[in-house]
Amino acid sequence: ITRTEYVKPGKGQAFTRMKYRFIKSGRVVEMTMKATDDVEVADVVDTDMRYLYTDGEYWHFMDPESFEQVQADKAGMGGAEKWLKGEEDCIVTLWNGAPIWVQPPNFVELKITETDPGVRGDTSGGGGKPATLETGAVVRVPLFANQ
Repeated sequence: ITRTEYVKPGKGQAFTRMKYRFIKSGRVVEMTMKATDDVEVADVVDTDMRYLYTDGEYWHFMDPESFEQVQADKAGMGGAEKWLKGEEDCIVTLWNGAPIWVQPPNFVELKITETDPGVRGDTSGGGGKPATLETGAVVRVPLFANQ
């Protein structure tokens, strides 16, 4: 649930207007409910896990306390794979024990593998250029940055 609003009109029954996001698809839906309506609670848990490796099809994570391992597919990664190279701590959202969303760390240190060379006169305030990182992610970097 991303937003709720309780509405008590002057005439009629009070209701709650909700906006929620489907975890698997990311789709946002708005819904209106009466006070007597019931909602089924999903078994969703956020767990701190360590990224171990990928075998090309699945990304493997381990709980550092119980050493239990889970594997996430491409849909469950949600784009986080381009920020992971190994041994990073992530927040993995589990639904019924299966990973459905991976949140990478806020800060990662990755090397630039490919970018256009700097040219004399490039300054830090002059914009940016695309650079490919060691994980395949493409980001914008200052003009003076080299490989």
